[in-house]
Amino acid sequence: MVIELAYELEKSKAKQACELLKELDIDAWLIWVRETSQMADPVLELIFGGELVWQSALIFTKDEKLAIVGNFDKDGVVAKGIFETIIPYTTGIRDELVKQLSRLDPQKVAINYSVNDVAADGLSVGMHMLLLDYLKDTSYSGRLVSAENFIQKLRGRKTAEEVSRIRKAVEITENIFERATKFVKVGMTEIEIYDLFHQSMREFGVTVAWEEANCPAVDAGPNKQFGHAGPTENRTKDGHLLHFDFGVKHNGYCSDIQRMFFFGQKKDVPSEVLEAFETVRDGIQAAAEFVRPGVVGYEVDAVVRDLVKAAGYDEYQHALGHQVGRLAHDGGTLLGPKWERYGESPMGIVEVGNVFTLEFHVTTQLYGQVSLEEDILITRQGCEFLSKPQQELICIK
Repeated sequence: MVIELAYELEKSKAKQACELLKELDIDAWLIWVRETSQMADPVLELIFGGELVWQSALIFTKDEKLAIVGNFDKDGVVAKGIFETIIPYTTGIRDELVKQLSRLDPQKVAINYSVNDVAADGLSVGMHMLLLDYLKDTSYSGRLVSAENFIQKLRGRKTAEEVSRIRKAVEITENIFERATKFVKVGMTEIEIYDLFHQSMREFGVTVAWEEANCPAVDAGPNKQFGHAGPTENRTKDGHLLHFDFGVKHNGYCSDIQRMFFFGQKKDVPSEVLEAFETVRDGIQAAAEFVRPGVVGYEVDAVVRDLVKAAGYDEYQHALGHQVGRLAHDGGTLLGPKWERYGESPMGIVEVGNVFTLEFHVTTQLYGQVSLEEDILITRQGCEFLSKPQQELICIK
């Protein structure tokens, strides 16, 4: 039995890649991989949708898509319908790689390395060394450049189909949160709540957007620090807060949303908690009103960081927003401060079609942290919320 897959999205991204090469005046883009089940370049899922075993060269030019692959990989590559030319080899790829580069004669060959963006850093050190060895008697070893900017635009400029898949992931996430308002009770452990989220995920036919052990993050009460840690036997209590950081992957694309619950009636919410919640809610709205195509990532973060400090809170210890797509953290421009750990990512330019989170927390004296996260799409006019922004605490009576 032959299983037929359309790979229409991968084909559209391959076409987009060729158009981007023209825009950025790059002659060729080389994806250079091997044994991708063990070490996969992050772009493969986006542009290829499968695995390769032998050393493989996927070459994109402004008007051609070419694959040089091991002969056992050939039929699988043909079946995808992405490449016009597919050249199999048996004993070694070197001669064919040099032959095709000589035919194309690119002046700039973009390869997948980056010091700033892991999503553009898929070329291993060993494969880089091997490539330089194969090209040592040619001029092409001196024509290799980083594909960082190219990949960031390819990942970041979501197609209509990509946006549609993210919308659906967001919709399912919000539906599960709505279910949570009915099944979350005082006295439950974080683990019990986590298990009910996963039961809902199975019913919706989705998987986690990040590591299963902490998706969702479930943080009950004032003593549980937010972060990348899983649920515990910690129990929910009347008068306490409950925080979730949750996302799903639907049809290959992710959501990433945070919500805040309170155990008690609306009139019982402490003023300290209410003020913190309103600071976070209004900060996210301020960022949404500011962000637009052409602004720099750190400028968006600064709007909220200044607001938080002016309200008397310590500044949050992370970026305001990251891109979402195939991965919950999808690389590219970051809405973050100019800190060493973020490299050049906060200096990136926001573009139409980018999907970002807007997220941050503030810390109260008695009730722990208050945090929200929304997903937005950058439009020509500014941004559109893909998630429905949380306007008030979800009170569980």
